[in-house]
Amino acid sequence: MGCSWITVAVPLCFAVLSVAVAINGQTLAMPPPLPTAVGVLSVAGMALLLRDISSKMKGNKRTLGSLLSQYVAVKAVGWLGRRQRKKLEADTLQVMQVQEETLLKRLRKNADTFYGRKYDFRSVNDAAAFRARHPITTYDHYRELVGRIAAGEEKLIIAEKPLILAMTSGTSGPSAMLLSTKDTNTEFFLQGVTVCLDAMRQAFPESDSLQRTTKFFYTPTLRQSEAGIPIGPNSSTPASSRHMLNLYTTPAPAFEVPSERDTLYLHLLFALKDPSVGTLESNFASTVFYAFTALQERWQELVDDIERGTISGALSLEPKVRTRLEVLMKPDAERADQLRAHFQEGFVGIAKRLWPHLNLVLAVDSGSNQIYGEMLREIYCKGVPFYSPFYAATEGLIGVNLWPQEANRRYLLCPRSMFCEFLPESSLDEETPQTLLMEEVKEGESYELVITNASGLFRYRMGDIVKVVGFHNQCPIVEFQYRRGQMLNVRGEKVSEALFLGALKKAVAQWPGAQLVDYSCAESGILGDSIGGSDPHYQVFLELKGVRNLTEEQRYKLDVCLQKDSAVYKSFRIKGSIGPMRVQLVSKGAFKELRKQMMAYTSTSANTFKMHRVLRRKEYAEHLLGKTVS
Repeated sequence: MGCSWITVAVPLCFAVLSVAVAINGQTLAMPPPLPTAVGVLSVAGMALLLRDISSKMKGNKRTLGSLLSQYVAVKAVGWLGRRQRKKLEADTLQVMQVQEETLLKRLRKNADTFYGRKYDFRSVNDAAAFRARHPITTYDHYRELVGRIAAGEEKLIIAEKPLILAMTSGTSGPSAMLLSTKDTNTEFFLQGVTVCLDAMRQAFPESDSLQRTTKFFYTPTLRQSEAGIPIGPNSSTPASSRHMLNLYTTPAPAFEVPSERDTLYLHLLFALKDPSVGTLESNFASTVFYAFTALQERWQELVDDIERGTISGALSLEPKVRTRLEVLMKPDAERADQLRAHFQEGFVGIAKRLWPHLNLVLAVDSGSNQIYGEMLREIYCKGVPFYSPFYAATEGLIGVNLWPQEANRRYLLCPRSMFCEFLPESSLDEETPQTLLMEEVKEGESYELVITNASGLFRYRMGDIVKVVGFHNQCPIVEFQYRRGQMLNVRGEKVSEALFLGALKKAVAQWPGAQLVDYSCAESGILGDSIGGSDPHYQVFLELKGVRNLTEEQRYKLDVCLQKDSAVYKSFRIKGSIGPMRVQLVSKGAFKELRKQMMAYTSTSANTFKMHRVLRRKEYAEHLLGKTVS
């Protein structure tokens, strides 16, 4: 059904009203005033509703039912967002009180568990008593208890049965298995999703429309614990809600496809069919980047499918799934011709040509995803705004970005999501470090986050280092800096991911024609004899576009740039305690293959995967060593 229904619906409302009044006038001398007024108001309200829907539409291939469903969902989430934003503003004015309320709520709920009795949660009346009684913890503190929960024991750490045993992405070491609860998901939606959508609509008013979103999501493969609890990445599929599906271009059957490659093809196919797409969305910018690289490789096949109204035979689909998808395909030669013309112009700025009404890309592009965001802005999504909405992890929601249009990704900590403590960066290696609270941190200083969340982690060291860059009322605003396990450290120099990336970008700028596609590092000790004996040093693996080789002088510029940025690294280099970096170029696609290997090993899904910038497993480093071309 096209948009022509809107031009019929409004006059039709008034025609129905006229007929109703005429009939009513024939049977009664005078129409009863109340029913007539109600009828007039109802029809007028319907007319205004339809006009509002019409004003928010882009394109003409939506049914009235799907538009109404999306309209109601958008209005409901918008109302929730405004309400939650007001609560957040009020909370930032009394951070100390709100944080203590949040902590005590967690402790009271779990007071009657094995863990709660062990630490006598019931007798804790304030944050000071809790911090004095409970030690700072790491995952080893919970490992045995989580294993017992997986086997079926109840009320060990939390009062409820977990919804899922959520696997972390494993960027700082082996994947951890954490508990995820209904409270965690509810808080993420209310305090995170709704607030960020409110901020997004204020910053980008054009996004307040009835356009569909292309969401690059891959349904994770879950296994079951002994007790039947799902184990896997903590991500819910859009297909779990019929109302949610109306927001997206990808139809429900596509989310049943287990292959990431085939699912991505279907995401792209149905997105290309719809020229009125409003948003491209994924958890991380890397997923969007990989989608565009796949589009660049397979666009001809996709366009052929759109022209013929078919689903490529190269996809391994179950017959029932293929049939349900093929029903949705109709030959569209006109759209296919448009797409061919756009692709033949090249891929710089392709997103805005394919989807002229595209409002923004919604994905986290900070931390390890920074380089993917930069490549998207420079090439495929040139001219399209980006919004990095959340600072979150498997442990739960940490912060929200209330400043979508700012280039620096800053996140306001959510005082009702977690009880937060902060370890000063200078004390990270101390045996018994002392923590600070939200009201005690200082602007310009960096800290490791220590959190107490809704799903059974108490005074837990996350391994995330953040820098306090300001305050919103009393609440800290932070920038993510690095993960502790993603730090280069062969002699105690402690080069963080952010520091190394800054030096790398400066070096790449000095290599004419070079563009950074991806990178990882390894400390020389992990490779042992395979690289020959020498002083400890960094092995740097780069995938570049625009150059096939680098001179030794060009490679050495990276070492020079890092020395300029890190006085400690420079001092070790001058003394000869650390040898010069070995910079090696790897073949095109080497990091895509590494990504698959890492996901298989860590049981991470494509939705939550983050590239490891410092490789801690020998086989990962050897994979890239085997892909070296110069």
